Amino acid sequence: MGMHGSKPKKQVQVLMLGLDGSGKTTLLYKLKYNESVATVPTVGFNVEMLETDRSSPGLTVWDVGGQSKMRPHWKHHFSDTAGLVFVVDSWDVKRLDEARKELHRILRYHSLKGVPLVILANKQDLPGALSPEILCQKLDLRRVCDGRAWYIKPCSAATGAGLEEGFRRMVYLMKTPLRQTQEDIKVKMRSKGFSCTSVKQAMLCGS
Repeated sequence: MGMHGSKPKKQVQVLMLGLDGSGKTTLLYKLKYNESVATVPTVGFNVEMLETDRSSPGLTVWDVGGQSKMRPHWKHHFSDTAGLVFVVDSWDVKRLDEARKELHRILRYHSLKGVPLVILANKQDLPGALSPEILCQKLDLRRVCDGRAWYIKPCSAATGAGLEEGFRRMVYLMKTPLRQTQEDIKVKMRSKGFSCTSVKQAMLCGS
């Protein structure tokens, strides 16, 4: 994933949201340029185009500022959104409740109904960062994402770990019906010898 090769024939809009300081802009530039860029809080938005494989549409990623004064304007970007990426600072435990409330608020919008969601659990390189399993519980993802295709991916904007996988999963979720994604998870886990209980837990946490 990147910007190499010819321009994709089709582009789809992916909206990337999260609290200020969660690392949205840093991870986007790391993903696109493979460079660690020192950023300032985004006032307004950044737009970058990411190329995918030939069989998939390219991604036009809208990185919208996460300061409290910017959040009322998020809704203006919801129309025509094919995928939603929500970035969470896994290390900043004090702001998890704030992140949860904002995530739940935007998922209630009718214009985002059925839009696949990828949670990027950022800053996993920092000691004390919460695991995706704990974040799944803290953010109440099982309940709020009922009936929606979703996935949570640990990542690090500093090292680049997990970024490509997170956006590749977004492409997969946008292309694949919800029932098929759930069945794919079951088949994959059973082929690896996981029990029915493990499969159920994975389904609840979007793994």
